[in-house]
Amino acid sequence: MAEKIISPGVFTNEIDQSFLPATAGPIGAAIVGPTVKGPILEPTVVSSYSEYVQIFGELIESGSDKFQFLTSHTAQEYLRQGGPLTVVRVGEPSLTKASATIKAGAVNVFDLEVIGNGPSFNNSGSLQDANGRMAPLTSSIDNDHFSSGSFGGRADNFRHEVSQRNLSRGTFTLVLRQGNDETTKKKVIETFENLSLDPESPNYILKRIGNQTTSIVTEDGQSFIQQTGEFPNRSKNVRVKNLYIKTPNYLKEDGTLNAGAYADGETSIPSLGSGSEGGSFTGGDFGNQNASHPFNFYLATDSDTNSQGVNLATSAATLGTGGYKTAINILRNKDEYDIDMLLLPGILDQNGSNSNTIIGDAISMCEDRGDCFLIYDNTFLTDTVANAKTNTEARNSSYAAAYYPWVQIQDATTGNFRYVPPSVVLSGVYHFNDTIGQPWFAPAGLNRGGIDSAVQAYRKLTQGNRDDLYESNVNPIATFPGQGVTVFGQKTTQKKASALDRVNVRRLLINLKKFVANSSRGLVFEQNTTDLRNQFLNTVQPYMEQVQANQGLNAFRVVMDDSNNTPETIDRNQLVGQIFIQPTKTAEFIVLDFVVQPTGAAFPE
Repeated sequence: MAEKIISPGVFTNEIDQSFLPATAGPIGAAIVGPTVKGPILEPTVVSSYSEYVQIFGELIESGSDKFQFLTSHTAQEYLRQGGPLTVVRVGEPSLTKASATIKAGAVNVFDLEVIGNGPSFNNSGSLQDANGRMAPLTSSIDNDHFSSGSFGGRADNFRHEVSQRNLSRGTFTLVLRQGNDETTKKKVIETFENLSLDPESPNYILKRIGNQTTSIVTEDGQSFIQQTGEFPNRSKNVRVKNLYIKTPNYLKEDGTLNAGAYADGETSIPSLGSGSEGGSFTGGDFGNQNASHPFNFYLATDSDTNSQGVNLATSAATLGTGGYKTAINILRNKDEYDIDMLLLPGILDQNGSNSNTIIGDAISMCEDRGDCFLIYDNTFLTDTVANAKTNTEARNSSYAAAYYPWVQIQDATTGNFRYVPPSVVLSGVYHFNDTIGQPWFAPAGLNRGGIDSAVQAYRKLTQGNRDDLYESNVNPIATFPGQGVTVFGQKTTQKKASALDRVNVRRLLINLKKFVANSSRGLVFEQNTTDLRNQFLNTVQPYMEQVQANQGLNAFRVVMDDSNNTPETIDRNQLVGQIFIQPTKTAEFIVLDFVVQPTGAAFPE
């Protein structure tokens, strides 16, 4: 109390107990797999499926048919509940990207290069027809995913246009248009007004658009993304690859054109229009995918050396290339990538195979991070219960879970019906569970485990099938009359019987460890005193109470005092704490006894 009490009177004091406990922010899952377009091996966070489609594309065209990679199916299932979602596209990182040169008359002014990889950004040099529309391609070379069909002059293409220029000011407007639009009906993707080639101008083109590009660097067994270019990319679609002309001191002190240096500006400021090639971007390479027909994505007849067009032998073995091994390795950096779940749709764990190696790397990554959980697939579409059991028994980790069988969904974009591996729909089940419940609730059962997007399961399991699967730590996907397709298990692949052989307990630990680690980061390098310990307790204790109130814990205790912070510990520059928890278990087995008694018998109390 601030006042010194000497004479009688009424004294008031304020005690603020209204502090709100800290909470864990949104984290989200990560999906690794091939996409139609977008940056390769660059973890990219999206918040909605429309944003995913804008960056990574959606449909693959082969002849008259349209398909999707399993990556986009999984993203769509997950993002139905909202974001965030981290997407890592696998592919060859050194691919040539589509580019275009913007000129002033016959003079090159600058080159634009698309940020994403893939031929979908090409117009293949096609010229406008009489209606101002991109003429159809005469060849599909270097522009196909498969043996037929192309992307030339389609919605995923880009076209550039200089729509305005002011020679007296040295400014111009650059428009990025959709590749299948018409001159009379433009579809604008991005607009950059009043651009300047003067490095001193706030509208300098490198400042407004950016010139950064990335490469994959591997050192000491760890891959990471190396940025080059001094100006961050402000455009979501393109960057300035080369700048041939700069216009310093374009204007004199009185604001008039410096005619002595730039004449009338005609050879310095980009010309109006889209150039002789109709604003085409060319040169984009898809790489040596050797993809099989898209139907194999769903029927899982791809070989162990090729899945959805990705070379699995290289993906599994070589670090630093565009494969799964590199993508998973990049995500090991938990300081940079905040995720709590990992999905690899299309990679099917088969013992002794390339896919097996990729799944092993993914489990190892989750265990090393300690804050991420893997949902993986280990059966082909037609595999039996025995196959599922054998494949799952080869694993032993509390950081992973497997499900059986495959399920059929309706492609919301094309209306077609496809069978997909369980992880595709489980992404949505887990996210729904976390949205209406908590991460420490079981993502299973009729309340939170229903797969509403499923048309049917490939195999309708019996009670005996479910018993066999669950005994081998495979989570059954059951079908109940009138209640649909439902996840009816929540075991991890851990063989030892403990609390961590259940998904809800492992994810509880992941949630707690993430919160404590993130909230404690601000305590590092602070003075190691009683005040610091109290600061930790005042942050962690309320959160643990909140988890307990939300049915995550039966009991807990947090210890950080002189008992575990001795003088010797403090002299080693350590702050030591212990958190004891009793996780809440789920009711997976409900046992009811019906006792038939004779007439007149008294019911027991």
